[in-house]
Amino acid sequence: MDNNPITGQCLCGAVKFRISGEFESFFLCHCARCRKDSGSAHSANLFSSIAKITWVSGEEKTKTFRLSGSRHMKCFCSDCGSALPVSRPDIGLLMVPAGSLDSQFDMRPNAHICCSSRANWDNDLASITRVDGLPG
Repeated sequence: MDNNPITGQCLCGAVKFRISGEFESFFLCHCARCRKDSGSAHSANLFSSIAKITWVSGEEKTKTFRLSGSRHMKCFCSDCGSALPVSRPDIGLLMVPAGSLDSQFDMRPNAHICCSSRANWDNDLASITRVDGLPG
């Protein structure tokens, strides 16, 4: 990733943000909590201890959920529910859902993690038929 800021927003556009700095890791997490958060096979999150977030608009529309008894957190738009970055300056961590970004970036995922928790239907997905648009 270069030094140009990365931009992103929620689905409805109420919340917009800019990220300055480098991401250090990019993980696809298959744990049950991340599957519940994403409603999918895994979450796709970028992590940084040095990048900074600037909320361009709609910060007041962000809501953060923390699962009791864990470090698991999710930030989302209170209007549309889209996943948004979680900033934890107290522990020096910024976690950014890759799907929330509008900017292109060159980083590829470092690893699939928590694979022992992977959903039983999440096997050999590369062999499934690919359709460029909606199924007809």
